[in-house]
Amino acid sequence: MLVLTRRANQSIMIGHEIVVTVLEVRGDQVRLGIKAPRSIDVHREEIFAQLQQANRDAAQVPKAPVDSLPGFTQTTADADAEAPTSG
Repeated sequence: MLVLTRRANQSIMIGHEIVVTVLEVRGDQVRLGIKAPRSIDVHREEIFAQLQQANRDAAQVPKAPVDSLPGFTQTTADADAEAPTSG
């Protein structure tokens, strides 16, 4: 990890397109400004972790088939068993 010391209104460059500027230091909080191309996502770490978890959850296969939920259509075998017989 690279550790740098900056004061308010000082910046660092990341590559050629990203500028991180210290806007304000107040107590134990530091306000940062980040200038980056729109093609680069910038998130707080805790938000990024939530997005990753939501993506993992969405990619998982449901634990129970949808048609086993109440109110959904019956399976073919169930429908055949309930159908009246002719005769």
